[in-house]
Amino acid sequence: MAEAAANPGTSPSPARRWLRRTGALLAGVPLLAGLLHLPAQPAAADPVRTAPRAAAATGSVSVSVDRLTPSIPGEGDTVTVSGTITNKGKQAVTDAHVGLSVGPRLTTRSAIDTVARNSGDVRTPVGQEIGGKYTEKFDKLTPGVSRPFSISVPVDQLDLGQDGVYQLSVQLTGQTAAQQWDQTLGVQRTFLPWQPDGAETRTKTTVLWPLISDVHVTAETGSNEQQTPVFRDEDLAKEIAPGGRLDRMVSLGKELDVTWVIDPDLLASVDAMTESYQVRGDGDENVAGRNQQLAKRWLAQLQQAVEDKEVVALPFGDPDLASLAHHGTSVAGSLNHLKEATDAADQTVRTILHMTPATDFAWPVSGAVDPSVIKVATSAGADKVIARSDSFQENGGLSYTPSAPRPIGGGTTAVVADARLSTAFQGEMAKASRSTLATQRFLAQSLMLGLQTNKQRSIVVAPQRTPSASQAQTMAEAVKALQNASWADSQDLVAAAKAKPDPAARTTVPSAGAYPASLRKQELRRPVFEQIARTQDKLDKFKVILSEADRVVTPFGRALNRAMSASWRGRPADAAIYRSGVETYLDGLIDSVKLIEKSETKLSGRSATIPVTVQNNLVQGVDHLVLRLTSTNPTRLKINGSAYQEQPITVSGGHSQSVKFTTSANANGRATVVAQLYTPDGRKYGEPVTFDVKVTEITATVMLVIGGGVLLLVLAGLRMYTQRKRAAAREAAQEESGTGEENDDARNPEATGERPTEEPESGSREGGPQQPSDPAADTAPESADPSGTGERVDR
Repeated sequence: MAEAAANPGTSPSPARRWLRRTGALLAGVPLLAGLLHLPAQPAAADPVRTAPRAAAATGSVSVSVDRLTPSIPGEGDTVTVSGTITNKGKQAVTDAHVGLSVGPRLTTRSAIDTVARNSGDVRTPVGQEIGGKYTEKFDKLTPGVSRPFSISVPVDQLDLGQDGVYQLSVQLTGQTAAQQWDQTLGVQRTFLPWQPDGAETRTKTTVLWPLISDVHVTAETGSNEQQTPVFRDEDLAKEIAPGGRLDRMVSLGKELDVTWVIDPDLLASVDAMTESYQVRGDGDENVAGRNQQLAKRWLAQLQQAVEDKEVVALPFGDPDLASLAHHGTSVAGSLNHLKEATDAADQTVRTILHMTPATDFAWPVSGAVDPSVIKVATSAGADKVIARSDSFQENGGLSYTPSAPRPIGGGTTAVVADARLSTAFQGEMAKASRSTLATQRFLAQSLMLGLQTNKQRSIVVAPQRTPSASQAQTMAEAVKALQNASWADSQDLVAAAKAKPDPAARTTVPSAGAYPASLRKQELRRPVFEQIARTQDKLDKFKVILSEADRVVTPFGRALNRAMSASWRGRPADAAIYRSGVETYLDGLIDSVKLIEKSETKLSGRSATIPVTVQNNLVQGVDHLVLRLTSTNPTRLKINGSAYQEQPITVSGGHSQSVKFTTSANANGRATVVAQLYTPDGRKYGEPVTFDVKVTEITATVMLVIGGGVLLLVLAGLRMYTQRKRAAAREAAQEESGTGEENDDARNPEATGERPTEEPESGSREGGPQQPSDPAADTAPESADPSGTGERVDR
């Protein structure tokens, strides 16, 4: 309030504005009456009603200032103001002209804010117009039609006095059919910083130039040895393409003396695009990425831009420090991710940009801090926290803006960025008029800050994290003008943090209740960190069985860092989809190592082996797994003589391995067996496989039947052996009888067992061969059995 009261450029009270307008109307009534042949009294009879009519007529013409050069005029310069006027009313405007007015010098930073808020208010005085040839006339402005204008005025005609910030107004004056007298129908105010002779004490100014993007890379990699990365979309390619947001940030920042603040995830993502990569398609199949040349070009330009410049690396993925502080610290393991992200930052920047970054800075969203945010921000090694003055507010005792560094205890420094300068480029900057006004306001605030005191100060400008292309263009124009200004010198962030703190500045961290409610609404909630913790637990169980664990741990670790990114603020649905995608993909990898289902196994006898198969569909091999086979009924079925047996497992990538277990049965029936994989620390891995073993023991009856059959086979063999032995004995006896017995045998045919020769019957063929039809060919059974026992003797 003291600032506003001391400011002669602030708006007068409504009562005073009403008196001024009434006095002007009363003074002009006689002249108007004479010119228009109208009675004077009615025109001034009701001043209360007249003012609203004038207010309704004003603002019918839009005035935009699209260009003001030079932004910071000096002695001997000519100020040129170009823009557009548009009749937005329903009546034509006649006898119109555009002119310039220079208002009184502004003396406070809040006065600049007031003028900016009321930049289009025609009811606020605009100052004395610079007339004559420094106007541009328009006979008629048709409703809905826009007309360009351009006015150039030498600086010595602007009547600028001592150093300071002056209000420059561009107004359109004209008449309408309803109000046929000259009046201000449209106005646009901007600022002229004026310090032609330079400053005795120059303000050291640090401008942060952020290179941060959204999350683009998933945890998924191609199913090959090369681990081809998979991107969510091709939006990153659009950003680094010529004219894209990140392309503009690099090309513009290259010409500026700024401190680059980089998310290493962005570097890693673009670097991944330089080789083979894939992009998720509309269906289940991924498509090959084709923007390798864009990525190589952008990285090469960035390497040149940051050469010999200061680079600050944020933790990998730019984790949301405030969300972590307010909702994540109660979830075990959450702070570990921040530490991992910080450790990964240095290595990533060194590898890709070939330089050493500063990694001891933390940057909460919008520079908003409270004790818990400070605690989390410094837990991973940072000892400097970039805050902002609208969060780290002064207590009201200072009449000037203090230097940025504030020692807040515990060896931690809060580097407090100036809120007015840091937020100057928010909003839509695609229109030239908005860009021009933002630039002039930024320069005006910087000069006013420098004029507050003759103390040497270090000021930091920390703009929004992800400026659009148009915002980046406006920022670059303003920063370039500032770095050529007579009141400011450039300074790196590290130097600003080491500057001498102002002993009168506030060093107390704002309380938790002072944290902006609007920012709290956008924070990642506790379930987010619980899901991240659950995924990490699965990863911990999975990695211990892998022969090349880094191939899985690294991409998933970085994906979990990205899941905590500040870029998810305001996009809870997208964030949930990303996290679920990471967890689902990990579940799929875990399920790639599993037991093959088994059907019922039959066990005949009291002992046998049971095979159990482990399948590995991963690219790499798995080791350190233990397969346990457990009998749920060991009194009926034992595994290797006990209730269970364990065997170590090693399976190559893309293969299966069968493991055999020795079992013994004690009784008939079914026994349920459970196969389960375990990690070395005794935790279950994957789902168990349960199957039944049916035991069928051999009974006594079955053994008797089998034994009887064997006995019959033996007896049959003995019979055949005896018969053949008898025949061989008879033959041997015949050979031993000699020739002396042959005559007796001839006389006694029965002794040889041969049939005596009979006389052939009449009609027979004596001495000829017998035919099958001859009766003599048939031999009666009795003739072959001389012993009369009924057995047939085989010759």
